[in-house]
Parts: sequence; C-alpha cells; structure tokens
Amino acid sequence: GLGDVYKRQTYYSPSLKRTFIADLPSGYYGDYGPGIRALTLTLYHQGDMTQPGLSRFYQTFRIEISPTTISRFLTDNHEPFHQEKEDIVVAGRQATTYQGIDDTQARVNGKNYHTFILCNPFYTAYFTLPKKDRLTVLQLLCNNNLRYQFNEQTYQLLESLGLPKKSLQKLHDEKIDQNALFTLEDCQNLFSKIFPGPKKYSTYKRYVLEASAITYYRNSEYAVEIMMSDDAPQFQLLAAHNVLCWIHALRHYKKLKPLLKHYQQYVDDFLDKAWDFYQKLLDYKENPNDKVAQQLKKEFDQLFSIQTGYDLLDQRIVATRSKKESLLLVLTYPFLPLHNNDSELAARKQARYRDIHLQNKNKKGLSAKDTFMTITQTARKLAVNLYDYIHDRLTKNYNMPSLATLIIQNARINHDSS
Repeated sequence: GLGDVYKRQTYYSPSLKRTFIADLPSGYYGDYGPGIRALTLTLYHQGDMTQPGLSRFYQTFRIEISPTTISRFLTDNHEPFHQEKEDIVVAGRQATTYQGIDDTQARVNGKNYHTFILCNPFYTAYFTLPKKDRLTVLQLLCNNNLRYQFNEQTYQLLESLGLPKKSLQKLHDEKIDQNALFTLEDCQNLFSKIFPGPKKYSTYKRYVLEASAITYYRNSEYAVEIMMSDDAPQFQLLAAHNVLCWIHALRHYKKLKPLLKHYQQYVDDFLDKAWDFYQKLLDYKENPNDKVAQQLKKEFDQLFSIQTGYDLLDQRIVATRSKKESLLLVLTYPFLPLHNNDSELAARKQARYRDIHLQNKNKKGLSAKDTFMTITQTARKLAVNLYDYIHDRLTKNYNMPSLATLIIQNARINHDSS
C-alpha cells in the first residue's frame, strides 16, 4: 500500500564488529516505497497533475514529501522504463505494415523543439527532437543509425528534387560503390570534391543527403512499407507508399470563404459529394472486392474532374486529384484507416502537456516525459492499468507481461481474426 511500514531485523556480530540490517522488499529505498513512486508517475502522466499540484495532494493526505523529491521521482532512475519504451517501439513497428506519423511543437529550456508521434492501433510512441526536417525524421525512423547510400534510386530522387544536371554528373563521375554505406562525415568529404566552398551550395548538399538517406532507409530493416500522415513535406518520399488523411484533404475546402452566394453553394455542394464518396470508402473497407474498387476509382476521377467556374475551388479539386494514389491506397489495403485521427489525438496529448507544464528544463526530464507518455498512451490502447503496471515494474515482481509482449499478442489475434 501507500503507507507501508516495515520493521527491519538488526543483528550485531561481535566477531566481525559489524551490524547487519535485513533488506527491504524490492522497490523500497530512501524514505518512500513503490506505491508513492507509482502514484506520483500515474497522477503526473495520466492525471495531468503538475508538480506543485502533487505537492498539495500529498499535503492533504499528510504525506510528508518535498517538491525536490517529487521531481526526482519523475526524472531519475528510469533506465528500465526507457528500455521498455524502446521495446514498445520495436514491437509496435512490427505489429502492422503501416505506421501513423505526425508532429507537434514542444518546448525545452526556452527553445522550440518538435515532438514526433509514431503509432498504430496497438501503440503510441513519442520522440522530442530539436528539428523537424526530413533528415531528422529519417534519423528517428532508423533508430539513430542513419546511413547514406548512392545508387540509381538516389540519382532518380535527386533529379526529382531538382539537383542541376551538372552536379548530378559530378556525382556520377565519382563512381561510388552502390553497396557502400556512407556516414555523415563521408558525405562531407564527398561534398568537398563536388561542391567547392564550405559555405556554398547548402540546398544542393541537403538534396544529396536527403536522397541518399531515403535510399538507405527504403532498403534497410527500418523501412516502413506504408506511412499514414497529413501532407507535411518532411513525411513525403519516405515510405514505399504514402497514404494521406481524407480529413486533412477535405479540410482545405472548408477554408475556402467565397463572398458570392453561388460560389458558397458550389463549395457546399462539392463537399456533400466528397463526403458521400468518403462514406463509400468506409463501406468498401467493411466488404472489399475488386469490382467495387474499380468502380470507386472511376467515381474518384469523375468527382475530382468537376469544373465549377469558381477558380479557387477548381484549383483545389485539381490538387486533390493529383493525390489520387495516396488517397485511394485503401482500395488495395482495406485495413488502412482513412484518416490519421490516431496520431492527431496522440499529438493532442503532447499539446495538453505543453499547456499544463509549459516546457521541460533538461534532457533528463525530456526523455522521462517521452518515455512515460509512450507507456501511458500504449497502456491505454492495450487496456492495461497504468498504476498497476508501473508498481509491478518498480517492485521488480514482473507479474504483468510487458507492453511490448502484449502488442505482439494483440497484433497476432487481430491478424488471425481478420
């Protein structure tokens, strides 16, 4: 319980001139046991309580505990939990062929950071990093083992990114081994040959790094086959298939605010048709078959070929049509969701944390926040009692299976039933 008191047997050995005191049960050290520690972590991460709030809470129940001690409970001695987070990510990424990804703002010691979310129906994981560019996302997806590879795929990517032919030819002339895996330092040495002047050509250098990193990632053990995201640029080109969120795609139409009444009617009418089509996709997910899939592809082409005469609406329709493959991937993989609400809701948890706590002061607090937010949200998806789980880990009883094990079991059950 929370207020356990233990009498410890004490023996004095005259021959050794030493006093021996019986050990406390596992998880009891300092002045507090696992009950208080688990409760503190649960109230902070699941109950959204602040450190001063926790301090007042314990005062109410006449539990003497200092704000500094509460702070230590939240940040210190969490290596086993950090390992559990890593295990959750490995199991979660193996659980389905697709991953949802999103990002939102975070604050660390007065500076703007970005919290990335990786998720699927079985887990949610958080990673807070200083930048949000594509190389940062790749480093995250590769578990900080990102390398750079140059082959035909790289050169095709560079062409599509817009690297000038002159620079592309210089890269070809280097005759780089297609199987060689470069480090960032190797790439910098390559740049000194291709792009003279250390402070010039920064955009072209970024193109080369991104293209070679994407090539390595797509052929590595870390590759995600299907990635579900909004249309943010840093998430594009990463997976073999990018599936886009229909909610985000149709949100652009709601932003159109025409002054003329009949233009307003055009937007409303088109949105009604688009939401009807969305409903047909939901119905298809319940009963997929090839004939209906072909029919829906034709309907998509007809719907997103409409010309209304309201230019901004017509431009938006053309823009949506250009994303056809990503929006209709569900016809090939019916298990895919049509929206990324899962990652949006996960991002809202981080936004709520930001509202309540404002920021993390240091890297130790930051990693504790990411770890326990991952454990909290994953436990919720797996219907695991968070307090019981943390208490079980702090006492080292391990009566409860790890969240990573439950992810694998639930994914297997889900796969067998489908």
